[in-house]
Amino acid sequence: MLDVDATDDPIHGNQEGRFFHGYYMNYCYLPLYIFCGEFLLCARLRPSNIDASEGTVEELARIVEQIRRSWPEVKIVVRGDSGFCRDGIMTWCEAHGVDYVLGLAKNERLKAMIAEELQQAQEQYEKTQKASRVFKDFRYETRESWTRERRVVGKAEHLEKGSNPRFIVSSIGMERTDARTLYEKLYCERGEMENRIKEQQLWLFADRTSAGKMRANQIRLYFSSAAYLLMQALRRLGLWGTQIAAAQCNTIRLKLLKVGAHVKITVRKVWISLAGGYPYADLFYQIFRNLQLVTLHG
Repeated sequence: MLDVDATDDPIHGNQEGRFFHGYYMNYCYLPLYIFCGEFLLCARLRPSNIDASEGTVEELARIVEQIRRSWPEVKIVVRGDSGFCRDGIMTWCEAHGVDYVLGLAKNERLKAMIAEELQQAQEQYEKTQKASRVFKDFRYETRESWTRERRVVGKAEHLEKGSNPRFIVSSIGMERTDARTLYEKLYCERGEMENRIKEQQLWLFADRTSAGKMRANQIRLYFSSAAYLLMQALRRLGLWGTQIAAAQCNTIRLKLLKVGAHVKITVRKVWISLAGGYPYADLFYQIFRNLQLVTLHG
């Protein structure tokens, strides 16, 4: 599963590529991220005066080629929100045997196609006073922007605040996955990627793009990405079996890496004496042993 997303990286100076983004209501960059689960595969810095999907096909082509070089038979699915529902991306996926599940922005035509389901959802809500969902599978093609008809799943949902229709488009056939499963189990899980982006932005300083040139700021984003990869490797290889096995980067930094110590350098050795009052000494030793085992057994 390859998750694609874009986010805002606010800037506060006169950096190269500085533009005001109407959706985020600030001057920012618009980096493109691609994850496979927790594994970061792409962090591409871009100006914000572009479509959110720009450059996605080029990055997917690079990543898919490398994946298939190692795992030729692996099934690949691209997942993203409506900002990536572009004919160019879907056509590329279809031509290269890559499936996709993408959000589709609602419009009056789409809402009219699930009008009966919206009515059913409303009636269910009025009976139970609980959120209700009815799904519809159908074929759909835009009037101008798409080159072919595609499978669309409509979610007719009624909440306390009223009707809440949503749509996704996918290359995965009805015979492989039903509408509810496709939406709830496959598409909705893309929200986990946002947590990975937040880890980089908030705690690994991916937003420190204050250099004057785009190239320099891309290097800074690469440094943050490398820090994330190291943290993810530590979480995967060192934290298994511990109380912080699923901890986010900030927790790992606070409990494991920020340790008071005295460093003494001699001719032959470097002595690191950790603080005797360190409250997570047992946890630190357990993680140290995990990493030793990984080193010994590969």
